[in-house]
Order: sequence, then structure tokens, then C-alpha cells
Amino acid sequence: MTQTERRLYLIKTLGQKDRRFDEYAAEQMTSAEQKRLLRAMMNVWEPAPIDEEYRRIEGEYLKQDIADRGITYLEDLSPVDGDLYLWQGDITTLSCDAIVNAANSQMLGCFVPLHNCIDNCIHSAAGLSLRYKCYEFMREQGHEEPTGQAKITPGYNLPCKYVLHTVGPIVSGRLTEEHCELLKNCYLSCLRLAEENSCESIAFCCISTGVFGFPQREAAQIAVSTVKEYKKTTGSDSKVIFNVFKDDDLNIYRNLLKN
Repeated sequence: MTQTERRLYLIKTLGQKDRRFDEYAAEQMTSAEQKRLLRAMMNVWEPAPIDEEYRRIEGEYLKQDIADRGITYLEDLSPVDGDLYLWQGDITTLSCDAIVNAANSQMLGCFVPLHNCIDNCIHSAAGLSLRYKCYEFMREQGHEEPTGQAKITPGYNLPCKYVLHTVGPIVSGRLTEEHCELLKNCYLSCLRLAEENSCESIAFCCISTGVFGFPQREAAQIAVSTVKEYKKTTGSDSKVIFNVFKDDDLNIYRNLLKN
């Protein structure tokens, strides 16, 4: 199957279970329009057992899509300070042992169609199996995920082996010591969980910044100091990548890692 044929199959299959998209004639759309439609359908998908044929074709489609966008391998990056790396780019195209997802407390991914948060991007690129795995976790747990903890799942169709999901603090007013301690716990929980699962490399996004409102500079200071302290106290030789998307985050981390 071509990528277009796979995409149309996935749209048709999802559309059979979600009549909200009946009005869209995917065959008459451009490739870009089809991609947006498929992603929107995946974003609003309610967790349910996944047909093996759908899983296979979705995997072929998403892996090819990521390959077409270009995979960045850890081996091609240069450290900026010992085992610490700084990389600006799309974390869904990064090949390392584990990447970190800034999740919400429901832990099911972002249900807002085409939202550009990292939670949406990671779930959209990994495929429906990631949402269903998180759903199984949460069904067994029986309550929302507490802030500052972490869970691990396979990477599914991503080029990483695992995804570490952590819920960062929401800052809606003045930044407090509690906010800072909770954010520190996010980094520590991910580092410990990665080590427990023999991950030799881990890529952190800018947890809690963006819609969660944590000031960028303060968040970056906590990220760098926590990672350095953890590596010093534990003797961990894991490679840690600080992944940024915005230019101002790149400059903040670059300055911090020089010190």
C-alpha cells in the first residue's frame, strides 16, 4: 500500500466508529488535508481494543511518516557538558531509549483535535496503542495521576523505545516553592524510572511550560540542576537530552549548561 492508501484506510476505519466525520470526503482532499483529518480523528478516539489489521497498517503509515520527516539519532548529537545534550527539534523524531511526555492528569493524551501541545504530538505520532495502554494503566489505578510521578510505556511507532509520562504542576498565579518541588519530582521520577528500565538515554521536554504556565527560565533551572544533582549523587552515566522547540528555550538552556 502507498501512504495515501494507508491513510485513506485508517480514515475509513476510524470513521466507521465515529459518525462525526461523515461529512468529510477524504478521497477528494489533498494529502495535507487528509493528514489533518486523520490526526483529528485519532485525537478524539475513545480507548477501545484495536483491530490487528488497523494496528498493522497504522504502524506502517506512522513509521513511514516519521521517516519522511527525518529521524535524529542520539549518536549524531554532540554533548554540551559531559553526558548532557541540548537539542532543538521535534521530539517525536528523536531516536533514543526514552522520551518524556508532559501529560495531563487523565494520562490519555490530548483530546483537542490538532492541538499543538507535546502530549498531542506524541500520541498522534505513536498511534492509538499508546492511548489504549495508558487507558489500561488508569483503569487499573482507579484515579487521576498525581503530579510529580511518572509512568512508562512502549514507544510503539515512535523511534524511541519508551515514553515516560509525567504530570507537571500547573502555575496559574504566583510561582511557589511547592510548584518548584513538584517539577523537581517530575524529573527525578523520570530519571529513576528510566534507570529501572535500563534506559541509557532519556530526552526531556520542557515540562510544565506552555499551557501549564510554569515560567520558562525557572523551569529550565530546575531541570538542569535536578539532572546534574541526580547524576552526581547516583553516579548515573545515562545520557540526558534537553529537548527544546522554541528559540528562547534554546538560549536559556544553552546559557545554563555553560555554567
